[in-house]
Amino acid sequence: MKRTNFDQYLDEQLQDPAFAARFEQAGEAWDVALQIAALRRKAGLSQKELAKLLKTSQQQISRLESAGYEGHSLSMLRRVAAALRSRVRVVFEPIENGAENVAETPTGYDKKPCPKQ
Repeated sequence: MKRTNFDQYLDEQLQDPAFAARFEQAGEAWDVALQIAALRRKAGLSQKELAKLLKTSQQQISRLESAGYEGHSLSMLRRVAAALRSRVRVVFEPIENGAENVAETPTGYDKKPCPKQ
């Protein structure tokens, strides 16, 4: 596939460590937003309906589903997950190649079924 001018520009920009860090952080926020929106749609809910379940505003749900929003609290993510019959899983990964995981042994929390509502 032919590389575009944007591809070349992005490659150049990613050489700057500060830009690369911001770019990666934006991707993480995008992942969260996409997952929330996809789970909500799969549940057949509008933003307004999800907001009502969570006793919050439609605007707050819109923010949570926005790629530019970085104010996600763990407690709000847990509330959203429970309403959408899902769970939140946070994983810390080593930055260095070949580095060991921080936890000595797996926690096993990822094996728990989601709670029934």
